[in-house]
Amino acid sequence: MAEQPIVAIAGATGFVGRALACSLAPHYRVIGLARVPPPPTPQAPVQWRRCDLFSLLQCEAALQGVEHAFYLVHSMLPSAHLTQGSFRDMDLICADNFARAAAKAGVRQIIYLGGLIPAKTALSEHLSSRLEVEQTLGSRGVPVTALRASIVIGPGGSSYRMFCVLVERLPVIPCPVWAKSLTQPVALDDVLALLRYCIEHPAQENRSFDIGSPDVMSYRELLERTARLLGLKRRFFNVPVSGSFWCRRWLSWVTGAPKALAAPLAESIRHSMVCRDRRLQAEAGVKGVPFDAAVRATAAREKAMKRAGFPLASLRARARALYQFDVRSVQRLVLPPGRSALWAAEQYSAFLPRFFRVLLRADVDYRRNVRFRLPLTRTSLVELTFAHDRNGDPSRQLFYITGGLLVRKVNRPSGRPRLEFREALGGKLLLIGIHDYRPTLPWPVYNCTQALVHLWAMRGFGRYLASLAPPGE
Repeated sequence: MAEQPIVAIAGATGFVGRALACSLAPHYRVIGLARVPPPPTPQAPVQWRRCDLFSLLQCEAALQGVEHAFYLVHSMLPSAHLTQGSFRDMDLICADNFARAAAKAGVRQIIYLGGLIPAKTALSEHLSSRLEVEQTLGSRGVPVTALRASIVIGPGGSSYRMFCVLVERLPVIPCPVWAKSLTQPVALDDVLALLRYCIEHPAQENRSFDIGSPDVMSYRELLERTARLLGLKRRFFNVPVSGSFWCRRWLSWVTGAPKALAAPLAESIRHSMVCRDRRLQAEAGVKGVPFDAAVRATAAREKAMKRAGFPLASLRARARALYQFDVRSVQRLVLPPGRSALWAAEQYSAFLPRFFRVLLRADVDYRRNVRFRLPLTRTSLVELTFAHDRNGDPSRQLFYITGGLLVRKVNRPSGRPRLEFREALGGKLLLIGIHDYRPTLPWPVYNCTQALVHLWAMRGFGRYLASLAPPGE
């Protein structure tokens, strides 16, 4: 008997990832990637590998031997106690690590589930992030097939669940201007069928497809039909509110969804997200489950899941406990044309002694190691050791955070505390990230001292790089 192909799923603990793992298990050897792997169950025979997507080393180890890889990740929720930077930049780093590791491991293809991209309009930060992730996954040589979807109707889906909670909790529902925008939801069963079809029909180049149900509707109609299908009598009325500022806070307050999740959704639904065509579905013979049937099936499955129980809450609690004292900071800077992350790291070493001249000192030695200290003292506050063994690629440069009074030393499953410089989006951007760093200062003190000093230095470094750009750039 031929050995089963090996398939990895990044985001295997999410609602699409769990369902996909069960769907693929009879025909493939399925490897689930997770920061905190759950115990295997007979219902989902998955081999789990620990993989923090912010760690390139862990991504490289997790994708060893993998032929096809699914990327079902969206990092909107904070991944550390203190997060500096936008989810958009966090997404870029995770996607770039995954793409780099897939190329090194010889993965044949990456299949990505992203968002529908409206034509000829300024995208919300959420949709821009989805598109940037798609572009980043396909930038390292592994062919990427991207399925672009609007709301996925399935048990445990965060976006649709917010709309369900809305109609469950409010007898009278105000509909802002964005409720007139159009959407084309897709059933989870259709998504699974199309994901399976992509793995069975791999492409040799990057490609993207819009997917959706046969039903196009406004968000108000989605709420009205959901209420009717759930047997709830609700009244709807229009309100002349067009901005997302109050809408996202109201949506988070009513549904109980985290603001980090509700805010991007509220900003994105001002767009009409409708498929331009559904040619992949026609090719695969997946016509699409009607919206009403998808909602009924989801309601029935959610009841069954509640009875069976799934330890999602405990998994998230374990992840929070693991990273509850950490700092993650990612800053996005413009990289001058023709320059690399290696060049930026070299400029950083030259910039620090000039920038810190009064309150702090930054000493840089001939091996590009950096030591921060107070004036008139030799005591190190933070020490950065240039990682010569990991810096062969000029598009990514790494410093390990190795010591100093302000550095708490702990053993981390995701890797050593580090400062990295990496190119993104074809070298247009420079991402500077701090990962797995745990300070010794109490959080109230750290937040108003060391954390602010880092942001101040990053802004100064951004201005310094801009001053080095050739005239006219």
